[in-house]
Amino acid sequence: MSRTIKVLLAEDQSMVREALAALLGLEPDIEVVAQVARGDEVLAAAREHDVDVVLLDIEMPGKTGIEAAAEVHRALPGLKLVILTTFGRPGYLRSAMEAGADAFLVKDAPAAQLAEAVRKVLVGERVIDPTLAAAALAEGANPLTDREREVLRAAADGSTNAELALTLHLSQGTVRNYLSTAIQKLAVRNRAEAVRIAREKGWL
Repeated sequence: MSRTIKVLLAEDQSMVREALAALLGLEPDIEVVAQVARGDEVLAAAREHDVDVVLLDIEMPGKTGIEAAAEVHRALPGLKLVILTTFGRPGYLRSAMEAGADAFLVKDAPAAQLAEAVRKVLVGERVIDPTLAAAALAEGANPLTDREREVLRAAADGSTNAELALTLHLSQGTVRNYLSTAIQKLAVRNRAEAVRIAREKGWL
């Protein structure tokens, strides 16, 4: 490719971020022009540095990589988005694709594979870790509604129904109904198990 591909790295762990930047910097046609450690800094950095590809971790403060990807996709639809994560969870893959991601790779993938993914998304290809793709198909869609996910996320810290109702501006009965439905859908016994299962599958 004749021109240099400008990349923005979004990763909250500085050692990982610097290692990725160093590895990509070895490629003759790729340049990491900006780095951020928070999901809520991604869009501004992408605009400021006029990048071609954004490489996003999922677990970041401010916004998750998937939330940041959705925000960038809405504001700058021509930008290519690559999700790179430690967490190979099928639900994350589905959420990332719905957010507009062009590629989804796990962090233990070889560096050459990452560089190749950056090149491929730029010419319109999608790159998905094949093991994750198979797992996502086998897992099926997230059965939880947006509101059920919101209530489960809020319940993860052990808040009571009364506290959840205040936080989410809902009645206690409504909170109880959402939690009960989520527990039934996930075929578990209580809200703690529901939170754990939903997190393991990447549904929260």
